[in-house]
Amino acid sequence: MSSERVLTVPQSGLVLLVGVPGAGKTTFAARNFLPSQIVGLDFCRVAVGDDPTDPTADGDALDLLHHMVRLRLGRGLLTVVDAGNVQERARRQLARIAKDNDVPCTAIVLDVPESPARQRVRERHGPAADTRDVALQYRELHRGLGRMQRQGIGRVHVLHGPPEVDTAVIAYERSTDDRRDRTGPFDIIGDVHGCRSELEALLTELGYALHRDRLGRAVDATHPERTVLFVGDLVDRGPDSPGVLRLVMGMVASGHALCVSGNHENKLVRALKGGAVRPSHGLAETLEQLDAESEEFRARVLAFCAGLVDHYRLDGGRLVVAHAGLAERYHGRTSGRVRSFALYGETIGATDEYGLPVRHPWANDYRGRATVVYGHVPTPEPEWVNNTICLDTGCVFGGRLTALRYPERALVAVPAERIWYRPARPFPSPHAGPGAPALRAVGAVDAGDVFMDGDRLGGKVETAHGTVRVGPEQAAAALEMMSRFAVDPRWLLYLPPAIAPVPTSGDPALLERPEEAFTHYLDNGVHRVVCQEKHAGTRAVVVVCRDEGAAARRFVPEALGAVYTRTGRPFFADPEVEAEVLTALREAVGAAGLWEDLDTDWVALDGELLPWSLGKEDLIRDRYATVGAAARAALPEAARVLAAAAERGLDVAGLARRVEERATRIEAFSRVYRRDSRPTRGPAGVRYAPFALLAAEGASFAGRDPLWHMGLAERLAEAGPLVLATRYLVVATADPGEVTAAATWWRDLVDAGGAGMVVKPSPGAPIRGSAGPVQPGLKVRSPEHLRIAYGPDYDVPGQLAVLRNRRLARVSAMALSQHALGLEALARHARQEPLRRVHQPVFGVLALGAEPVDPRL
Repeated sequence: MSSERVLTVPQSGLVLLVGVPGAGKTTFAARNFLPSQIVGLDFCRVAVGDDPTDPTADGDALDLLHHMVRLRLGRGLLTVVDAGNVQERARRQLARIAKDNDVPCTAIVLDVPESPARQRVRERHGPAADTRDVALQYRELHRGLGRMQRQGIGRVHVLHGPPEVDTAVIAYERSTDDRRDRTGPFDIIGDVHGCRSELEALLTELGYALHRDRLGRAVDATHPERTVLFVGDLVDRGPDSPGVLRLVMGMVASGHALCVSGNHENKLVRALKGGAVRPSHGLAETLEQLDAESEEFRARVLAFCAGLVDHYRLDGGRLVVAHAGLAERYHGRTSGRVRSFALYGETIGATDEYGLPVRHPWANDYRGRATVVYGHVPTPEPEWVNNTICLDTGCVFGGRLTALRYPERALVAVPAERIWYRPARPFPSPHAGPGAPALRAVGAVDAGDVFMDGDRLGGKVETAHGTVRVGPEQAAAALEMMSRFAVDPRWLLYLPPAIAPVPTSGDPALLERPEEAFTHYLDNGVHRVVCQEKHAGTRAVVVVCRDEGAAARRFVPEALGAVYTRTGRPFFADPEVEAEVLTALREAVGAAGLWEDLDTDWVALDGELLPWSLGKEDLIRDRYATVGAAARAALPEAARVLAAAAERGLDVAGLARRVEERATRIEAFSRVYRRDSRPTRGPAGVRYAPFALLAAEGASFAGRDPLWHMGLAERLAEAGPLVLATRYLVVATADPGEVTAAATWWRDLVDAGGAGMVVKPSPGAPIRGSAGPVQPGLKVRSPEHLRIAYGPDYDVPGQLAVLRNRRLARVSAMALSQHALGLEALARHARQEPLRRVHQPVFGVLALGAEPVDPRL
């Protein structure tokens, strides 16, 4: 009995089963692989011709097999081809598909003698089965067995005879780039280029302890919690490439660092192996420095540099590190093309005036979810471009040596001690001081970035609180609004969700009242809520920066902030008025001490701008005032006519009473929009009532307890006259006394002309109740303000009965979905993901608002 044979295959790649008919390929595949991983020629024959023995179906079956293999390899899935594959042409075709998809190809040869193979064919197809093909294929198999690795097949396993075939087991081999189990935190360091002193200074700045040998040379660096990632190009041009290598090799050997290969390491390997390499771009200096080292050290350097991988995937695939960057299609792939891209980038075949290759700006087109960190192309300032960042800040050219702290996304840098090497292309001076590299998220956004499901407009947005689907009509409406009316999209980190109405009141005289809100939350396990005064204003998001430098770094140059509506439109038509409002809010934030307390230089707020008439003069005149004016002109005349009819003895008392009641309701309707309207001149008379601090640098606060937000709003109101305080009340939903007191508080508000209140769960949303997600807020509007929503006559008994049957389920579901999208947008912005990723949930909020849902709800 043969001992067990272990065959290693890649976790992702192509496996060819090779053998004559009757060799046992199908049985072997079924025993060692999942059914979904196997693409069999017999299956394809059945799929295209219903008969696995029909030779006329072979061409179509092979086309189908190749198509299925391409699809699976394109998705990075392990694919096992169960076919004869004894012909060299067949193997080359499949190996080419593997190469086109940048995955390894492995062959498992079932070298079974002719006799048992013929016997299995007869057992399968009957005693009269033709077995002549077994001998023909057996000879062809052995003619090509020694040439398989020259046919694009990286590894060949040969199983000799049925015993080895029957006992062989499969072991999956992780690709060299796969370090997804390493989650960090990491400190990713840009191109060092022999600048040992600066590297030691940067490691010290990052909190690492340097360890030295008896000669005082740094041979390791440790941190109790963090790991270093080097992006390559450790050598050449600088004063001490051996010193850099000694330190990095020690850190990698001890497990304190990982390193990918740079193009300079690749060239150094060829030189140390005696290859014909031009000693340019600093290689001559490195070779001269290494000549002063021992032969044993040079051998270690050769082994280390030759063993460096071209890229790493880390943190569950959320981080990719490659020397020159890596397009998403190459993440986790293995081929010469992938290695070339990772080491040299993507060039267009031309050179610039300095004789250097012109590179394709691949990062401008990057749309992957993984953060890609790279070097290679020196730049005075590291800059985020579509979730990628280049850390080569030209230390050897007199710039800085820069590190990215991951996942914090903080940049740390030390200045070069001097210009060590004069570059062919002049290296510009950095704009910021040492250790303060620029950081700015940029990137164009198009329909494909935001909502595309294949070729169809629309799709789904994955959030931490569930998947939200957006239909094509909704997506089209959102993109139309954004493209024509929105503020500069770099300000759009959030759009406010709808607030669901409270469940319909049980009081026959009221459509909405607070008792139903308290009951709703208590039934969902929420035992404490915060009731916030609802201002008679207009919802507005404010992003305000400490200074123009902060705005340029994080948002838009030459600005102080933005004020926009819940649909993303600029709130103020006059930029000067907006600037004055932002200046006043900036001063309030500073006086309240929030810049220091939150460690930020910008904040985003959600609140109400007052008065309600601000920017709505045309709307009030055309939609509301015209109704009041028409009624005041028509109803007195109707009353006069009815009075005359009564004098003639006609019974019109009921009709006259209805006209009188309607006149009373019209006056009540007019009082609402008149009371909430007042003229403003510039910023004079404008007030802002914030009820939520949405975000600051690196942080989202949307899920915090409403009491926390109210505390900050009170500080702002005390610090600046523009800010209006919002009254609030904390209520225990299970305490009848507190519930009654809160209902009385609401009635006092509305009796004084207030718009009502909003009830929010404490300690904050999102919360899941017994029936699913709980509403993040419920609005309880005043009876008089409901006239603005539903019209002057909404409280007529018959009309009120109709409104009691209003369908709240859709608007409630939309409010929950929009809230989930808002939380996701703020979280992505806090993580400094690219704009296209932030805009997916932002545009989703707007798209859901484009649904045919009654806006008055």
